Amino acid sequence: MYSLSAIDISVIALYLIGIIVIGLWYSRKKRQSSEGYFLAGKTLTWSVIGASLFASNISTVHLVGLAESGFIDGIVWGNFEWFSSFELLVLAFLFIPFYLRTKITTLPEFLEKRYDHRSRVILAIFSILAALFMHIGVSFYAGAVVFEKVFGLDIVLSILIIAAATGLYTIIGGLTSVVVTETVQTVILILGSLTITVLAILSLSEVGIHSMDELKAVVSEDRFRAVAFNTADKGFTFPDMLFSHLILGIWYWCTDQTIVQRVLGAKSENEAKLGAIFAGFLKILPVFIMVVPGILAFALFRDEIGEDTKSVLPVMIMNLMPVGLKGLMVAALLAAVMSSVAAALNSCSTLLVFDVFKRIKPDLSEVAMIRIGRISAVVVLISAVIWSPFLGDLGAIFELINQMFSIFAPSIVAVFLFGILSPKGTAKASFLTLLLGSLFAGIVFIVEKYIPIAGIENFISSENGLAINWLRQTIYFFLISSLIYWSVSWLDKEKSNISTAFYLNVEKSSTLVKLLSAALVAIMLCLYLIFF
Repeated sequence: MYSLSAIDISVIALYLIGIIVIGLWYSRKKRQSSEGYFLAGKTLTWSVIGASLFASNISTVHLVGLAESGFIDGIVWGNFEWFSSFELLVLAFLFIPFYLRTKITTLPEFLEKRYDHRSRVILAIFSILAALFMHIGVSFYAGAVVFEKVFGLDIVLSILIIAAATGLYTIIGGLTSVVVTETVQTVILILGSLTITVLAILSLSEVGIHSMDELKAVVSEDRFRAVAFNTADKGFTFPDMLFSHLILGIWYWCTDQTIVQRVLGAKSENEAKLGAIFAGFLKILPVFIMVVPGILAFALFRDEIGEDTKSVLPVMIMNLMPVGLKGLMVAALLAAVMSSVAAALNSCSTLLVFDVFKRIKPDLSEVAMIRIGRISAVVVLISAVIWSPFLGDLGAIFELINQMFSIFAPSIVAVFLFGILSPKGTAKASFLTLLLGSLFAGIVFIVEKYIPIAGIENFISSENGLAINWLRQTIYFFLISSLIYWSVSWLDKEKSNISTAFYLNVEKSSTLVKLLSAALVAIMLCLYLIFF
């Protein structure tokens, strides 16, 4: 446990007050109508969309977890950040045109337009539960644990502070307040992470490291390999990471309401695409300012950190950052928690209003929809606050929640991806894929975690069993979901009722969008050549 100076505490207080004031200031705008409250009046520009996508994605788990990953394994786990740049291009060129043309407010609504109400109901249920239990609850707990470990602040008190600050501007202001504050939080996240990276580099000379070759000799060259890493040590291969994350990444960046809602509030299709591409450029940064610091920590503080690898970031903050800058880094940690919670809270209230209450009572007035959205957000926030402290006592549930993504994501990706690419998929195929694909993955997960086979625990992933790691399991889940989808579609004699305008040609991307996309791909390929 560490202590902060009065100056650092003042910096943190200034951040909290400032972000609340900014959120409330912008809450006065674009909230007179339901579109204004839930989709920011469809006025969002590329810079706000891109920064908001980035901030929504980066949580405290990211900051602490990536530093720990760098310390243990090196930049190999940074692949998940770099893969996201390509997946955001998939969002820009494949999904955005369909989402904006169909004028949807939620992604379950999109499934109803492409298939039928059954798929909408299933996705709405999962999305609401995911926002409540995974995005908000886990973010609360993970952030509070960091603050307890670093400063000895009680977990419940931390959760209450984060909830009160975030809920205030999110519930009152809607999406406009969320994306504006997330833009500010993006700057703080990048500045805080960049500062600790620079300070770590400057400190290397104190331990006798003056060149890249000397650094590699101390930390091992394998820590700087993104592709040709030691697969025997890691337990997986680069193709395992690539194809599994392509599935998980398309689900997260292209079909998760918490993320995509920013795109739905875009001023135009071109602004939405540019926003996604901008986020793709931003996703290059975490490897250098969040993973690399973990590698540097191995060279600087491996004796102090020892086996307590979760303390990598806290140790760096307290040892490297002077008075004042410690407060900046804590503000960055707060920004990570608050941006993730705000994004999920806003999307959850949107889902509840449009996929639950508006279906029950289609003639809801604009005022009623906003009021229900705010009440729903309050209920969700309170529910998350109540249950999140118990995550520490229910370790098995915490682990289950974190791994649920690979249970539901493959079937959701299959339904969205094939539904956009081809009109041949039927409504029954979508419904059964979501149902049976997720059910199969869930059964496999339960067997893997809780049912030993032939006396072998974790039989599916164990070297003494099937030796199928969780990354490869995700790939197989997607293949099985795809098989269900196309088999049912082929056997189903009932034609899908798809709007004739659904598959019309969309407007071509602007020259700027094409050039920036090409530049992003070129930069990513160069990075992989350098860190192969």
